Amino acid sequence: MRRAIVAVLALVLLAGCGGQSSAEGRFTGNRLDPPFKVSGTELTDTSGQPYSLTRSTDKPLTLVFFGYTHCPDICGVVMANLATAITRLSPSDAAKVDVVYVTTDPARDTESALKRYLDHVHPGFIGLTGDLTDIASVAKPLGVGITQGEKLPSGGYDVTHGTTITAIDSHDRAPVYWSQETSSAQFAADIHTLLSQGD
Repeated sequence: MRRAIVAVLALVLLAGCGGQSSAEGRFTGNRLDPPFKVSGTELTDTSGQPYSLTRSTDKPLTLVFFGYTHCPDICGVVMANLATAITRLSPSDAAKVDVVYVTTDPARDTESALKRYLDHVHPGFIGLTGDLTDIASVAKPLGVGITQGEKLPSGGYDVTHGTTITAIDSHDRAPVYWSQETSSAQFAADIHTLLSQGD
C-alpha cells in the first residue's frame, strides 16, 4: 500500500514539472513566466556579418541551440530533429521560423566550418561564432552554461554546454524552451501552436 501511495505521489510531482497543461493539450515545450531575457551582444554569422539575437531576428519565431560541430552525440541529434521539424511544417509556417546554431567551440568552428556543417544539416539554418566570452554572455541569460574542458590525448578537447533549445519571439523575449529529447514531431507541433498563438 505504501509503495502505491509513493508511486501516485511521484506521478503527481512529475505531472507538475512538465511543460503541458490541460489548456495546452499536447504542447511539450516548457513555458517560462517571466520569459528569459535575450542578450543583444553581436556575434558573427557564416558570411562574416554581425548578428544579434535581438536586432537580427525579424521572423515571428527564432529557435536557438548552442553546440559545436565536433560534438560526438547530442548536437547532431538535436540539429537533425530541428531540420526534420522544419520540413514537417506548412510552407507558410516554415517561412516564419529561423533556426540559429551558436557554436560553443569558436576555436575550431570558424565561419567556413560552420557553413559546411549547416549546409549538410539544413542550408537555411543560421550559424554564429565569435569570441567565447561573447558567446557565453549570449548563452547565460537563456539558461545555457558553457565550459571548455581539458585537451584530450587525441588533440581535441571536450566542450560542455547546456542542451536546451530556446524560442525567441518577435518581441525579443524567450518564453519557451525544449529539452534535447524533443522529437521532430513534437517540435513541429509546438512551433505551429506558437505561431498560431502569436507567441
